[in-house]
Amino acid sequence: MLTISRLAAYAGVTVRAVRHYHRIGLLPEPVRDRSGYRTYDAVAVVRLIRIRTLADAGVPLARVQELLDAGPEEFADGVQEIDKALRAEIRRLQDTRGRLARLAAGEHLALPQSVVDYLDRLRGLGVEERYIEMERDAWIMIAAQVPHSIDAVIAKKHQELDDPDTVKLYGLLSGALDWPADDPRIVEVADIMERLMVRAVEAGDAGADDGIDDQFVDLMDATMVESSPHAARLLAILEERGWKGWTRIERVPAAGLKTELPPS
Repeated sequence: MLTISRLAAYAGVTVRAVRHYHRIGLLPEPVRDRSGYRTYDAVAVVRLIRIRTLADAGVPLARVQELLDAGPEEFADGVQEIDKALRAEIRRLQDTRGRLARLAAGEHLALPQSVVDYLDRLRGLGVEERYIEMERDAWIMIAAQVPHSIDAVIAKKHQELDDPDTVKLYGLLSGALDWPADDPRIVEVADIMERLMVRAVEAGDAGADDGIDDQFVDLMDATMVESSPHAARLLAILEERGWKGWTRIERVPAAGLKTELPPS
């Protein structure tokens, strides 16, 4: 007859595991002998090995009892059912790992792939990471407001990047974070933006039909002004020329457009 420690050793488990199997009813607990010890026989060793084998194979302990008592056909059906559940769990865990890997990249947190690709394109153009972080935070808010149309918005942004003026504008804005407050290049930024806005008006792409409410536009504009020491000056220059806004740029009716634009 075997002590609990010897039983555990023969079956390749711990004494703690044996006691746990006693508590949940998987392994019958023998009565104590005259000396007050519980002793086990070969039947207990075999059952414990079967329990350990099933548990090591991934069978939930709640199902082990059912399989131990099942006939060959029931056992096979039970194993197939457990295998199906395990495969589903594996797929779920793989999806979770994929999401975690994307989150580790930073931009994928709350951003669709289309926006991430756009930010990567900006990096490829040499835009500084500090500016890209500002863009990323803005796109997180925009994507949450217009989740169903964000891919179309980004597709349009990609088209805009085919314009040399847009690329030049990004290059200037990227470096503007370190410019002095009175840097004359702010006027150059305003010139480029004005050319782009005139083209947008001519193409019928300007206006408020963007699915974003006015309060959110005000929030985005205020965030932009707070993030850059030059933003307020740039907006003032543009308003003098007949434009207002940043997130949603529109003509100022009373001012009108300039008749002569700076050369490209």
